[in-house]
Amino acid sequence: MPESLKTTLQYYGISPWEIEVLYEFLNSHFTVIQDEIEPNDENFVSFLNMEIPLQFNDAFFQWFTFRRWEKVKAIFKEMKRRRGSGNALKIKINFSGNPRIIFIIDTTDRQLFNNAVDKIDFVLELLPYQLDPKKIPVGISEIIYKFDSKSIRWRPNIISSENKKYTFMEDSWKIIK
Repeated sequence: MPESLKTTLQYYGISPWEIEVLYEFLNSHFTVIQDEIEPNDENFVSFLNMEIPLQFNDAFFQWFTFRRWEKVKAIFKEMKRRRGSGNALKIKINFSGNPRIIFIIDTTDRQLFNNAVDKIDFVLELLPYQLDPKKIPVGISEIIYKFDSKSIRWRPNIISSENKKYTFMEDSWKIIK
C-alpha cells in the first residue's frame, strides 16, 4: 500500500464500534486518520465525513474491490438503522480528482437512505453525460451530489469552479455565488 493514500474520517455521534468496523474495511487499502469533531450541524445527531484520496471512477472500484465497497455501504445502512428515521445521520463522501465529487446522504427516511447508499456506484454510468462540456459551465472543479427523494436518483446539486457556484434550476445551471 502506498504511504500517500490516506483517508480521513471526521465524525461526531458515531459509536466506537461503527468507526472500528469502518476502519477495518478501509485500513487494508488506506492509512486511516480518525478525527472526532464537535457537532457542527444542529440538524443531525450523527455525522461522518469520509475523504477518499482517489478519483470516483471504475479504477477505484476495481482497486478497492466491489465486495469491500458493498461492506462499507452496509455499515452506512446499519448506522442509519440504529438511529431510526428523522435527521439522525448525515454522511459526506469526498472523492479527489478533477472534478472533485462529493456525495451527501442526509435523507430522513431509512428506506430512501438505503436506496441512496445503494445507488452511489450507479452515478459512474452518468458521469460522462453529466460532465459533458456542452452541458456544464467551464472550469468545474467540484460537483456535490444530493439524493433526490422524489425521483429516487442522485443528481448534481451544486457545481463549483474556482470562483463561482452553480445550481441546476429550470433545465440549466444558474449562478448562485
